[in-house]
Amino acid sequence: MPEYDLAFSPTASNEAGSYKLIELTPDLTSLIENAIKSDDDLRLAIKGQSNEDAVLCTADKTFGMRSVGLSNTILVVTPVPDNCSAEFAEDAVVIRDQLNEVIELIPTVAKLHKLSALIRDRQYGEGNEEEVEDQDGVVRFTYDEAKSEIQASDVELDKGLKDRRVLIINNELRPIAPDYLNRLLELILNLLVSLSMNHASASVEDLCSALADNYEVSRVVSTQIMSWFGEMADGKWRMDVDSIVKEAGLGILRNHRHEPIKKDQLLAQWKTQVGDTFESIVSLNLLAGNYIEEESQGMDETFLKYFPASALPVDPAARFSDLFLTRSKWKVEEISPFLSDIAVNSKERDKLLLKFCRAVTDPQGIRYTARAQYNG
Repeated sequence: MPEYDLAFSPTASNEAGSYKLIELTPDLTSLIENAIKSDDDLRLAIKGQSNEDAVLCTADKTFGMRSVGLSNTILVVTPVPDNCSAEFAEDAVVIRDQLNEVIELIPTVAKLHKLSALIRDRQYGEGNEEEVEDQDGVVRFTYDEAKSEIQASDVELDKGLKDRRVLIINNELRPIAPDYLNRLLELILNLLVSLSMNHASASVEDLCSALADNYEVSRVVSTQIMSWFGEMADGKWRMDVDSIVKEAGLGILRNHRHEPIKKDQLLAQWKTQVGDTFESIVSLNLLAGNYIEEESQGMDETFLKYFPASALPVDPAARFSDLFLTRSKWKVEEISPFLSDIAVNSKERDKLLLKFCRAVTDPQGIRYTARAQYNG
């Protein structure tokens, strides 16, 4: 075994705290090894403001970073720097830093919740489509800023913008008004019929031209909306029927945040809106995580109220508090859709249920109640 003279670097006191040791997950280890073998450009980014816990992002995943103390000190050593070689033996190594902790990486959901607050005043809808230059008090948030500031990988950010129906116009992020979006989707469905186009292979150019010429809809907007609700390739658009039908149902449900709607009434309006071609797709399962059933004493009818998971707190404790203040007992299939955006997978979701809920059995089956007492 080779032997070395060990000494402190002359700059060790200045370099103290300069090094961090990160424990890689198996997936990250494979990603780095494969990138080295294939000479690919691999980029890892650490994101977070001073008041946020840092995360590490790959191209498509986000990892929380947690400091874990070590029982033994680890020394960071290097060969002697060239400018200090005269001060040390030929076979010496120098101590550059001492580490007493390791940073553990934990897969986590992308932290997209800041987006809504940053862009809520820039809604895009009928009457405010155009830019107003140099408008006082207008705060614009760009796509480039989002990639830098939002704690999410690029793939997760793009998916988050799509799921939240956020347009990118001249690099600025602008959420589309729900009513305007539903109107545009209705126009697209009508155009498919009037232009005799198959929804599985519709001409992107013909749809965009019809929307621009007849309804003054910008091509930048129409193409992005089509990408949200289907796939575009070789000039053709393949519509995602489920996502279109879901959005139509949400458009009706959003009007019933305070005043519930009868289930049968919702389904009837929904089927009418999507038309005969797609009415067979209508199902409450498409709206999971966006409504709750109102308990009605002595009535056979079921009432639904708009209750979107996206409006709930992102902190798990606060999320469960809100859920149990809304309803004291939940079936697992009822509560699970309201946890999908705060749990990275079903395993983590089950951990949250064990931590914050108590399973009880009643005549209707197993229900979840709160472990803590939440007072309204």
